[in-house]
Amino acid sequence: MTALAPVSWGTTYVVTTELLPPGHPLFAGLLRALPAGVLALAFTRTLPRGAWWGKAAVLGVLNIGLLFPLLFLAAERLPGGVAATLAAAQPLVVAVLAVVVLHESPSAWRLAWGAVGVVGVGMVVIGPHATLDLAGIVAGLAAAASMALGLTLTKKWGRPAEASPTAFAGWQLTAGGLFLLPLTFLVEGSPPAIDPPAALGYLWLGLVGGLLAYVLWFRGIGTLPVTSVAVLVLLSPLVAAVLGAILLGQTLGPIQVAGFGLALAAIVAGQLPAPSRSTHIVSTPEGVLK
Repeated sequence: MTALAPVSWGTTYVVTTELLPPGHPLFAGLLRALPAGVLALAFTRTLPRGAWWGKAAVLGVLNIGLLFPLLFLAAERLPGGVAATLAAAQPLVVAVLAVVVLHESPSAWRLAWGAVGVVGVGMVVIGPHATLDLAGIVAGLAAAASMALGLTLTKKWGRPAEASPTAFAGWQLTAGGLFLLPLTFLVEGSPPAIDPPAALGYLWLGLVGGLLAYVLWFRGIGTLPVTSVAVLVLLSPLVAAVLGAILLGQTLGPIQVAGFGLALAAIVAGQLPAPSRSTHIVSTPEGVLK
């Protein structure tokens, strides 16, 4: 169920390019977050209490409000493949933060498969003429770090007993949307005209890619190891590549197919425990040897 969240996020590219008006990525992020958050609050009628006002604000900014502008900046300054590969570095950041913030034991297994996943995604989405831009690279890495820190803090702080997954998602979507509200109108000015295809696209991004996806995502963070959740993010660029091939006629060559297999292997391996070293016990007249 948690994997459905990054799967839905993988549809963002084709929805944005085919249905939404160009030149207003922050407005798309705002409509993806704020209405869904307010709808969740109205449905659950549950507000944060005490310290959770501050925690919900921090998580909403990291997971949504700060993440969206950084992703859009990276997408504008870099080819889509490069931006997607930088975002795919998030499992590596989470593996490090799990040690520093959650005090988990270092896992060479998860670091190795996280690196394999980044390589696989890179093979799928980076074309032969990819160009690099320093500001775009910094934005892409900052986006990965923002989402990784938000994911790790969400695991560390947990979810208050009085808040359902829908309410918890509503808190963060609302906080992220309120963060985006002044930024959107400051950077982009007046909102664009919305025709029926754009309305359909905004509804998809808000209800499926926003509310439903984040309910499943935060529910998964509470029930799964944080590093297992992080590696599922690799599904997003893979879904985007598949939809590009099916709907937009973009081709997948042998290198892309091989990268797809590597990334899927990393996703599966990231859900499995690291292989334990076997201990051999040998009985002797003098005692037991291990």
